[in-house]
Parts: sequence; structure tokens; C-alpha cells
Amino acid sequence: MQTTLDLLKIGDKATILDFDIEKIPLKLLEMGCLPGNVVQLLQKAPFGDPLYLDVNGSHLAIRIETASQITVEII
Repeated sequence: MQTTLDLLKIGDKATILDFDIEKIPLKLLEMGCLPGNVVQLLQKAPFGDPLYLDVNGSHLAIRIETASQITVEII
């Protein structure tokens, strides 16, 4: 099932499919946020922003507005 990263529930795992390269910070790409990589939502901040993710063993936090630009397929 295809969706965007911001719509995952805690514990969900998904494979990154696509994103607009101009809307994603270079730092995320350097940390492994690339098509084909598996991402898992670990936590959400109390008000839902930012999201805390595990991307191929790297833990990172991203904003909801950035996560909404990343298309994923739930595993």
C-alpha cells in the first residue's frame, strides 16, 4: 500500500519509493533516506512534529512537512 511517510503509524515499516529531490534536504539523503531503503517510524513528538525514524540503522528526526513529500510502500 503506497502512502507518504507522515501517515505511518508508530512501529510501521516501509520502503522509500520516491520523493521530490528539490524539497528534501541534502542532509536526509546523506543519512540514507534514499529510494529502496527501509524506514521505520519509532516515535512522534507530543504534538506530532517531528517524527523520529530508523533508516537502515540510522536514527533521525524529520519534520512532518518534509515527511509528507516522501512516498513509501508499507511492508
